[in-house]
Amino acid sequence: MAYILPLISTLCIVISAILVAIGWVVIRRGDTKRHIQVMAFASIFAVIFFVIYMSRTIFIGNTAFGGPDHVAPYYHLFLLFHIVLATLAAVLGLLTLYYGFKQQYNQHKRIGPLTSVIWFLTAVTGVTVYLLLYVIYPPGETTNLLRAIIGG
Repeated sequence: MAYILPLISTLCIVISAILVAIGWVVIRRGDTKRHIQVMAFASIFAVIFFVIYMSRTIFIGNTAFGGPDHVAPYYHLFLLFHIVLATLAAVLGLLTLYYGFKQQYNQHKRIGPLTSVIWFLTAVTGVTVYLLLYVIYPPGETTNLLRAIIGG
C-alpha cells in the first residue's frame, strides 16, 4: 500500500502517452476537434502525474534503488537518461500546447511529432524505472531526491 502513489503516477503517464498516440492518429485523419479533446485529456493526465510525483517527492521522499550493487550504476545511468527525457518532454509539451492554444499551427505541427516521440520514450523509460524500483527488485529506502538519483 505504501507504493500506491508511484503506481498511480506511472499509470497516469502511460494513459497520457496512449492519449497522445490517439491524438496523433485523429489529427492525421483531419479531426481537429477530436485532437484537441484527446490532447486536453493527455495533458490532464500528465499534470496529475506531475502533482503526485512532486507531492510525493516533497512530503515523503523518493525511493532509492534497492537492487544489487553491481546493477545500481546501470540503473542510475538509466534514471538520469529518463530524467533528461522527461524534462525535455515537459518543456516541449508546454511549448507544443502553447503553439496550439495560440493557433500557431505551423510551429505546433513542426514540434508536435518530436514532442510525441519523446513523450512515448519518457513513458517507456518511466515504466521501466517503476518496474526496477518496485517490482523487479525490492524497493530501497525512501530518501531525499538527490540521494535517490545519485545513490549512496
